[in-house]
Amino acid sequence: MSVATATPAAAPFLSRERTIAGPDFNRWLVPPAALAIHLCIGMAYGFSVFWLPLSRAVGITQPLACPADMGFAARLVATQCDWPISLLGWMYTLFFVLLGCSAALFGGWLEHAGPRKAGLVSAACWCGGLVISALGVYLHQIWMLWLGSGVIGGIGLGLGYISPVSTLIKWFPDRRGMATGMAIMGFGGGAMIGAPLADILMRTFAGPGSVGVWQTFLAMAGIYFVFMVCGALGYRVPAEGWKPAGWRGPTVSRNRMVTPHDVHLDIAWKTPQFWLLWAVLCLNVSAGIGVLGMASPMLQEVFGGRLIGLDLGFADLSAAQKGQIAAIAAGFTGLLSLCNILGRFFWASASDRLGRKMTFAIFFLLGIVLYAAVPWSAHQGSSVLFVLIFCVILSMYGGGFATIPAYLADIFGTRMVGAIHGRLLTAWAAAGILGPVLINYLREYQIAAGIPQSAAYDQTMYILAGLLALGLLCNLLVRPVAERLYMRAVTLTPQADAASPLPIRTVQASAARPGGLVLLTWLAVGLPLAWGMWVTLQKAAVLLH
Repeated sequence: MSVATATPAAAPFLSRERTIAGPDFNRWLVPPAALAIHLCIGMAYGFSVFWLPLSRAVGITQPLACPADMGFAARLVATQCDWPISLLGWMYTLFFVLLGCSAALFGGWLEHAGPRKAGLVSAACWCGGLVISALGVYLHQIWMLWLGSGVIGGIGLGLGYISPVSTLIKWFPDRRGMATGMAIMGFGGGAMIGAPLADILMRTFAGPGSVGVWQTFLAMAGIYFVFMVCGALGYRVPAEGWKPAGWRGPTVSRNRMVTPHDVHLDIAWKTPQFWLLWAVLCLNVSAGIGVLGMASPMLQEVFGGRLIGLDLGFADLSAAQKGQIAAIAAGFTGLLSLCNILGRFFWASASDRLGRKMTFAIFFLLGIVLYAAVPWSAHQGSSVLFVLIFCVILSMYGGGFATIPAYLADIFGTRMVGAIHGRLLTAWAAAGILGPVLINYLREYQIAAGIPQSAAYDQTMYILAGLLALGLLCNLLVRPVAERLYMRAVTLTPQADAASPLPIRTVQASAARPGGLVLLTWLAVGLPLAWGMWVTLQKAAVLLH
């Protein structure tokens, strides 16, 4: 098929018009551009690597505690004592709250401005936030870390996370799940690359008077800025009406859950379908994120000395023995991260064949069984079965993130899916609070009630299984949007639809063959990702050993 109009020659370089692809553009150049951004902002998952060094930024070898009578406000500007990890951890909370909020606030602007401009703003915010944080470490002002990486960086996270979604779905209407899975797996993989890279840099820059963190922030800001700018400049959007060669569009008679029509953002977020999908994502993520945040202590407290061949509980171990099982637990955490990443691509790709509704039904049904089986596997003393169960659970946690954009495109169409996805990510912000609070406070309550540490997670797992049962019900209630809510061609004015694709030159749908540039761009993102996987597998080998 073809579309014939002209692009304004005077259109600004960052305008959406200038990102519309020519007739010979290879769509396989777009996923590595998205990965370049997601692999950088995904370091948000790995920021805990900085907590211990930052907790002794003044004392260098040992943390220098602040006076017990020092108030909260004074601690924010104190330069003569170290920050406790509890204060540093707020930066992690700010990351994901600001991610969800900024994605919701700026999703509509992103559709109008285009992915190139959004990607560059994301790079400026994320890398600029790291620079501000570096200055905060140098001056020892924790509020600058919260402002820099937490607030400004969090805004960059939101824009960078959603910027490729609608673009990839438009380029791969025949493989929506696979396309979003390729990009969003990068967000999960960012920590696999960033955490060991940060460790190497901190050890390189550390000296008698510095733990090497502020220098590491600056170095990573420079590296990430180059990758993110290259990714943003690599974005292209298809001309209006473009389709892959041989693809005729979704067959509505065969799959009523996939619509060829579009629903405007202002309408979509008011529909029952939107809020059912919001609940589906929130409940799936709440269960997974609670487990992910407590994976290391959970394994150690449940199995204790059995991890190193001793019939002792966790509380009965010596400091040296606890160090041994901590190393094993680190391998467990790394293995879960790898399953999270691979699950994003596997499940999202599988959803192209299974359908999005069926895929989420599998997440919830299988999840209910697995969460309920966790206490049984623990009491059986089978650490291998325990690990395998959580590997599958975390693959579905990641798979939910990667599949939901395609689910939204199926229900609401592709025209404004980026903005709709941005609104839906507020579910992530809610889950980031619900999941950890639920699992942490229930654990503390049960231990205070005299329940052994090895059994402190049993009731929590049953409650998480109950959350998944509620998510299954919400998923089953999702139905196609009523036809009266679809956007009509006669109403697509610039005011009503700022995200309307802008046509340019004649574009023929073609099956472009991979070329040298495609191979080069995939190597640029594939090699760092392969290195991160290799490091993770080496750590996981300790657990298997």
